[in-house]
Amino acid sequence: MQTRRIGILTGGGDVPGLNSVIKGAVYRATEKNYEVFGIRRGWEGLTHVNLDDPASRDHYIVPLSRENTRTIDRFGGTILHSTRTNPAKMRVLPDFLSAENFPKAGDTWDVSSLVLKNLEILGIDNLIAIGGDDTLSYAAKLDAMGAKVIAIPKTMDNDVRNTEYCIGFSTAITRATDAIGRQRTTVGSHERIGIFRIFGRDAGHTALYSAYVTSIRCCIPEYTVNLEKLIDLLLTEKRSTPSNYVLVVLSEGAKWEGYTVQEYGDPDAFGHRKKASVGDALAMEISRRTREGSIVSDLTYDLRSGEPDFVDKMIATTFGNMAMDAVLKGKTGLMSALVDGCYTMAPLPDPKLGPRRVDIATMYNTDRYRPNYANKVGQPTFLMRVEP
Repeated sequence: MQTRRIGILTGGGDVPGLNSVIKGAVYRATEKNYEVFGIRRGWEGLTHVNLDDPASRDHYIVPLSRENTRTIDRFGGTILHSTRTNPAKMRVLPDFLSAENFPKAGDTWDVSSLVLKNLEILGIDNLIAIGGDDTLSYAAKLDAMGAKVIAIPKTMDNDVRNTEYCIGFSTAITRATDAIGRQRTTVGSHERIGIFRIFGRDAGHTALYSAYVTSIRCCIPEYTVNLEKLIDLLLTEKRSTPSNYVLVVLSEGAKWEGYTVQEYGDPDAFGHRKKASVGDALAMEISRRTREGSIVSDLTYDLRSGEPDFVDKMIATTFGNMAMDAVLKGKTGLMSALVDGCYTMAPLPDPKLGPRRVDIATMYNTDRYRPNYANKVGQPTFLMRVEP
């Protein structure tokens, strides 16, 4: 009987729990006598590998087994490493490739034909792609081109469509809760306004849930706040507490009337530029208008570091096994997911729809700039149902 092979890759930013996904899929695959290849550095592993060069092949293609994945779930990050490569929009091609062989649009090349060819040469029958919106948008393209792809959603922004939960989200909230709790002592000691900046370019789930469990205010990309009202709410709360301090958490994409999110640097492979700190911008506005002092803390990268918490490890392990179960059933174009609090296999998200955003009507108090706490009976654990 011909040996079946699967490939596994991780794309985009790392989050705690990725290694648990990899281990779960590898253990399930080898139990069914599949060979498993890890593809290093995300989609770059299928665009930059030169299969005629043994050194290049060894660099990008790594056999995975029970032996070399036995302990990886004890650590954060991803043993396969990651990049933000987009094979459909390559600005620079590896030296061994000829630009004439690929279609060009503007200043980018689409090397998807090469990705399909490399999968064929490697004998990979099914690909498990682990990533967020950007990684999965290319997974959807590859699936439409005939490759057999199963996806697993990961992002601490928790903004992938068709699922209520993405790997990395719980650990991010755990880390944010710990950091905010620790810094209360410093902010309180100096009687300042504590401003915490957190990831969330287009969706405010991470800021919202951090605010939910720490009982502080938040500003998210989905709602443009009134700056005077925000400052008034913060100062009123600050002056009414014995310790004379107050805290607020901002998504990196948060905004107020008259403020435009500042970006800098070249766009990445998926068109995103880095955002300047909205926390610093708010602190300057508060100082200019009230002369109150602020302490700004950037929580972004710390939230994706270290080992996963219980929830992420459990769901990651389960998602990895679910993906392999789908492979065994001959499925493609599906994604491990949570819907209505239950594990399921959902369709790959439609890239044209963009990220899943916070439902302002049910989740955010636009009067108080806080999460909604009322009327949760019958609602999913993560507060918002997946759109039909």
